[in-house]
Amino acid sequence: MYASPSVTLFLTGAALGFSAAAQPGPFQAYLLAQSAKNGAARTMPVALVPFVSDPIVIAVVLAVLAQLPAGLLRALQIAGGAVVLWLAAATLRAVLVRAAPAEAGAPPRGFLRAALVNLTNPNAWIFWSLVGGPVLATAWKDAPPRALLFLAGFYAFLTGGNAALVFLAGAARRLGPSFQRGLGVLSGLALLAFGVVQIGRGVAGA
Repeated sequence: MYASPSVTLFLTGAALGFSAAAQPGPFQAYLLAQSAKNGAARTMPVALVPFVSDPIVIAVVLAVLAQLPAGLLRALQIAGGAVVLWLAAATLRAVLVRAAPAEAGAPPRGFLRAALVNLTNPNAWIFWSLVGGPVLATAWKDAPPRALLFLAGFYAFLTGGNAALVFLAGAARRLGPSFQRGLGVLSGLALLAFGVVQIGRGVAGA
């Protein structure tokens, strides 16, 4: 059965978006931490962070029209690792001292911190430089609506996967304070591990 180029691009974006959402990483660990602390309803907006951070990455990648310099990627790895370690410390401290949940009118620090994680995540830059960027640029050159279909498929499944993680973690939070604290510790340790690995890779590549 023949699939039109538009359908093919949408399905390509959907497959890549699902893969990105299913791959463990600092952003997923941070979603887990926020869900354990604040619940699914307050954390759900954080799942939309890629809509804010990714356009910056895409714009830079398409502007240079080339693979990003290795030096920039190493710098991003080290800086991003430091950000993740900072979030790991904040997450573990909040769990261990039983920090009170944020007030309803408080600024969305979780959203801003998650955006910072995404902007300093070298995987996002590598993906849009080597995979997503070329596909998007080619599709836009052939027919702009097809490029939009690629982005629609990608972000529908990426944010959908993120939202599913938030929902599941929020549901698990209802199992009680002990489970909630355990989930917070687990996500904090995951962030710690991701941060150490990311800095290590950046230093080793220098």
